Amino acid sequence: MGKTVDTRHKQLILGAGFVGLGVAQSLKAAGIAYDQVDASDDVGGNWHHGVYTTAHIISSKRVTEFTQWPMPADYPPFPSAQQMERYLQQFADHFDLRDSIQLRCRVSAIRPVENNLWEVRFEQGNRRLYKGVILCNGHHWCRRYPELVGEFGGEILHSKDYHHPDQLRGRRVLVIGGGNSACDIAAEAARVGAKSSLSLRESVWFIPKSFAGVPVANLARPWMPQWLQRLMVYGIIRLTFGTHASYGLPKPRHRIFEKHPTLNNEVPYYIQHGRIDYRPEIERLEGDRVRFVDGSTAAIDLIVCATGYHVAYPFLPPALQRVKGATVQCYAGAFLADYKGLYFMGWGQARGGVGSLMAAYGPIFAQLLQLQDQIQIPLGLVFKDLGLSLPKTHLADPQVVFRQLRLLLWAFPFLAWKARQSDRQHGPFENQPLPSEAEVELSA
Repeated sequence: MGKTVDTRHKQLILGAGFVGLGVAQSLKAAGIAYDQVDASDDVGGNWHHGVYTTAHIISSKRVTEFTQWPMPADYPPFPSAQQMERYLQQFADHFDLRDSIQLRCRVSAIRPVENNLWEVRFEQGNRRLYKGVILCNGHHWCRRYPELVGEFGGEILHSKDYHHPDQLRGRRVLVIGGGNSACDIAAEAARVGAKSSLSLRESVWFIPKSFAGVPVANLARPWMPQWLQRLMVYGIIRLTFGTHASYGLPKPRHRIFEKHPTLNNEVPYYIQHGRIDYRPEIERLEGDRVRFVDGSTAAIDLIVCATGYHVAYPFLPPALQRVKGATVQCYAGAFLADYKGLYFMGWGQARGGVGSLMAAYGPIFAQLLQLQDQIQIPLGLVFKDLGLSLPKTHLADPQVVFRQLRLLLWAFPFLAWKARQSDRQHGPFENQPLPSEAEVELSA
C-alpha cells in the first residue's frame, strides 16, 4: 500500500488545461499553497492531446486569451490547435507554474476523510491529504455515443478519436451531430472524402465566424441583454446565409443561444456545392448502408459520432456525484452546500472563449478560498442562504457572467459578512467522511 503524504495545508488542482492553468495562476498570485496534477505528458489539456490537427478556435483570440497574458500579435483572429497549445505552454512558463505541476499523474479516487481533509489516491498507488480539491478535469473526454440500431459493416468512431484528414480521405463519411466538431469534420470530409453526409436529429443555427471582417464573438458588449445579442446574431445569419430553406434544411426548433452555438461558414457553402448532403436522424444501420427516418438510404464507409461528451467525475464516490444532465448541481458555479473543500470548475459552456472569463473569475475564486478558511460551513451553504439556486443549464452568456463577477467583487465585503453570519447561525460543521471502495467492499 502506498504511503500517505500529508499536504493538508495545500489545495490540489486537478488538470492543467485552460481552466486549471488559470486557477493555478490566480492561486499563486494570491499566495495560496497548491499542488497541480495532470494525466497527460504536458500542459494544455484538450489543446495538447484532444483535438484534431486542423482545428481552430471558434470564438476569437481576443475573447479566448487570458487578459493578463495576451496572445502573440502575429496570431490570426482564429488561432490553430498548434498555436493554442503553444500559447498555453508559454502561459505556464511566463507565470512559473510548471514547478507545481506533476505530469503523467492520474487520480483514481477522491474522498472526504476526518478533520475536513480530502484523501486523493493516484494510479501509481500513493495517497495524499489536501485541505481542498479543485476539479478542472474538463468536459471533452468522456465520449457520448448515440444509440444506433442494426449492424454496420464499416467503421464507427467518436469525434474524439478523429485526428487527421487522412482518416477521411477517399471514404464515404457520415457525421452525426450539428455541433462545431461535427461541422468541422463534415467540411473536412467534403474536401478529402469521396462523400460527406451530415445527419442532424434537429437542425441548428449556423452562425458565421466573422461578419464584415470582425469575429462575431467580438461584437457582443457587456451592456447587451441576451435578447439584443440574439436579434443581432439572427440578423447576421440572415444577411450571411439567408434561410435554412435555401440549403434544403429544416428551420431549427429552438431559439438562438438556447443550445450551444455552432459557428461555421463551411457547411452551408459545401451544401450549396453538393459536397455535403444533409440527412435527417438515423433509423437503422443495414450493413454498408444507413437508413434514415425519411426512408432514404446512403452507402457509407465511416460513421463519425460527433455527439458530445458526458460531464464526468469517475474518481468521486457516489455520494458526491452531483451531475444532472449536463449541469453540476453546485452553487455559484463551483460550491457544494453539504461539503467544503471540493470545487467544480470549468464544467459549464459559455459562449465565447474561456480565457477572459478565467482572468475575471480566478482572482475572485482565490478570495473565496481564503474566505472559506475563515468559516466552518461550506461556502455553498452561504450562497444557498443568500437565495442562489442550483443551475438549470450548462450554457451561459459571458456578458451576464462578467456583470455578475463585477457585482460580486463590489459586494464582497457584504458576502464576507453574510458568510460569518451564516457560520454562527448553522453552528459547528464537519464534512461527513466517506469510505473508500475497499472499505465498501469489505462491508458488503
